Amino acid sequence: MKKDRGKVWLGAAAVVENEKGEWLVVKKTYGGLKGLWSLPAGFVDDNETIDEAAVREVKEETGVDTQVCELIGFRTGVLKYGVSDHLAIFAATPKEENPTLCQCEREIAEVAWLPRHELQKGNDVSEMLRELSAK
Repeated sequence: MKKDRGKVWLGAAAVVENEKGEWLVVKKTYGGLKGLWSLPAGFVDDNETIDEAAVREVKEETGVDTQVCELIGFRTGVLKYGVSDHLAIFAATPKEENPTLCQCEREIAEVAWLPRHELQKGNDVSEMLRELSAK
C-alpha cells in the first residue's frame, strides 16, 4: 500500500563503504533514478529515526546489515507540485566482512560494490552519487 507522504518528504540514504574502499550501490527500476547507480535510500517511516531509516533501507534494498557512523550530507529542494524533498545522507559500514548481496526489493534491478573511480566516470551513475564519490 503506497503511503501518502503529503507535501513534505523526508528520506535517508547511506554511503556504505567496505574494507576494499568500494561503495554499495543500487539501480532502481522506476523513477528518475531508473537504470542509474545510486545510493540505497528511501523514506523515513512513522516511529523511526532518520538513521534507523537509512539502516533499514540498506537492508531492504541490498540485504546488507550496516551501522551508521555519521551524517555526511543533506540534500534539500522543492519538486514540481510544491513538494518539499529532503534527504539525509549517512556514512555507514557493513556489520560483517564480505556480506552476501541480494536484490531484496522488486524496486531494485541491480546491487553491487563499485570502486569510487568507476562511480566518478560512469555514464550510468546518478549526479549526486558522482559528486559524492569525487570528494
